Amino acid sequence: MAVISRGFHGRRPESGRKLPPGQYETFDFPVLSAGPTPHVSREDWEFTITTETGVRHTWDWGRLMDLAAETATVDLHCVTKWSKFDTTWKGVSLDLLLADVETAADFALVFSYGGYTTNLPLEDLLDGRAWIAYEYDGAPLAPEHGGPARLLVPHLYLWKSAKWVHGIQLMPEDDPGFWESSGYHDYGDPWREQRYQGD
Repeated sequence: MAVISRGFHGRRPESGRKLPPGQYETFDFPVLSAGPTPHVSREDWEFTITTETGVRHTWDWGRLMDLAAETATVDLHCVTKWSKFDTTWKGVSLDLLLADVETAADFALVFSYGGYTTNLPLEDLLDGRAWIAYEYDGAPLAPEHGGPARLLVPHLYLWKSAKWVHGIQLMPEDDPGFWESSGYHDYGDPWREQRYQGD
């Protein structure tokens, strides 16, 4: 008779929620970064969307705060296998920021203060699926979690939600970002367990 431990299939989430394959539930908020944490003041913060033709659309902190904000409660899934359910964020939808941007681009390359980049299809920033988030759990976003503002794209692994977001370059063709150039998956769907190239 075979003996299989209960832990063989991974831990079940205590919340009863369904986890993507290979994930476990956490109740803290792990901090993972590829380098030192940039400390950018709100006075110096700037966010720019640049089209494939070079047209720039720029917001400073004041202009961002003048835009209609949304509160989103979403689940987070990190490629390092933790998931955190029902996180609450406040920020500006990318739908709003891109509303007056004329582009025929299909892809976006996201830039962060500190030099980090990540790529994703432009359609994944639209239809209420992505925000420039500046509050977490009712408080200003802490620098270790990407403050003053980060990209939030919760339907993809968390490395796509670039911390310390500084800008987006719209492009007709895909261009791998930092982790994607180091072997991570170009897309990163947690439900398809797209952690690495070839997954």
